[in-house]
Amino acid sequence: MKNEIKKLIQDKDYSAVLITGPTRHNPCMVYFTGCRHVTNADLIISQGGESVLFYNPMERDEAAATGLTTKSLADYKWNELLTEANGDPGAAVALRYKKMLTDLKIASGRIAVYGQVDAGSSFNILSKLQEIMPNTEIVGESTKNSILLEAMSTKDFTEVERIREMGRITTSVVGEVADFLTSRKVKNGIVLTAKGDPLTIGEVKKRINLMLIQSGVENPHGTIFAIGRDAGIPHSSGNPDDIIELGKTIVFDIFPCEAGGGYHYDFTRTWCLGFAPDDVLAIYEDVKDVYLNIMDELVVNEPFGNIQNRTCELFEAKGHSTIKSDPSTQEGYVHSIGHGVGLHIHEAPWSGIGATEKDILAPGIVATIEPGLYYPSKNMGCRLEDTFTVSSDGSIDILAEFPLDLILEMK
Repeated sequence: MKNEIKKLIQDKDYSAVLITGPTRHNPCMVYFTGCRHVTNADLIISQGGESVLFYNPMERDEAAATGLTTKSLADYKWNELLTEANGDPGAAVALRYKKMLTDLKIASGRIAVYGQVDAGSSFNILSKLQEIMPNTEIVGESTKNSILLEAMSTKDFTEVERIREMGRITTSVVGEVADFLTSRKVKNGIVLTAKGDPLTIGEVKKRINLMLIQSGVENPHGTIFAIGRDAGIPHSSGNPDDIIELGKTIVFDIFPCEAGGGYHYDFTRTWCLGFAPDDVLAIYEDVKDVYLNIMDELVVNEPFGNIQNRTCELFEAKGHSTIKSDPSTQEGYVHSIGHGVGLHIHEAPWSGIGATEKDILAPGIVATIEPGLYYPSKNMGCRLEDTFTVSSDGSIDILAEFPLDLILEMK
């Protein structure tokens, strides 16, 4: 949580944390500023915990609305900086950073950098900053060792409730999509539009996007709505030209966020319209059985990696290949059982191969459980996913309930 930042900075012996970029669709910045409309800013958090947001004066009101201590970049005379840098804009920005850090009494030590900015420009500026501040060390943390992701991994009550509201909106849209699909006319096993043309994946996705916009949320990462063989490839988003047919597996994975790049929700169901063939029913029952077993076995403070191992054991007992027995397999169970959810659609805690002793189901975490089986050679796949939280009393709480049904009866 945010109140852990000061301790985490001190534990890593950082002099400061620098977060740069816009305050929207930039998770580390959004974490401290909210989704205010500041197009480019720099947030410096010192080891003592003081936070100062440096902003463009054209956006002073939006910067002030963050509630942080603010300072205008206009206080650092750009023309003078550019002259001092011999006309090199990157060097001028580096000089400005040096003055900003010096104003905060940060002249040495390790400085961790975060933010979503152009990689080339950022590398140029930070390299020059390192040159002109030789007593500092600019540190880029890996995802697994990020102190900000460690803080973000547990949520307070307000954060959990915001994610719960995203879950309500997400499942409401999923219900609308189910109603839309089942209300279509069918000819020769093909689902039709109101005009009598074959309904395509692309048309369904347009409708999903419209529903999300009308609900006041965003869909920056797109939606997985994949049928047939594509349903057997976990992250295939689906071919927009594919036709919706009865009896084929549809994997519907939807992960929208609050407007401006706020908190996400992550949710998946697998559907067959009208009926399901026997081989599809078989893998669906196996996935559902594993899902129910895993959800029933979740306990507070359990290592997330243990749950991945248990999932592999359950699927292997049912005769499916898994990445535990065959790390190179592309059929069967081929991914991890879940991940944290928050301002990033994927964040700590992790359950996959990179999971560490820090990746536990601690009170306050929000994460997914998403077992699946994938057989593209048989033109089918199945995944069931819900997002849950571990409450302060240790109970497991699915944030948005929705039926697990495979078959959607056509109306």
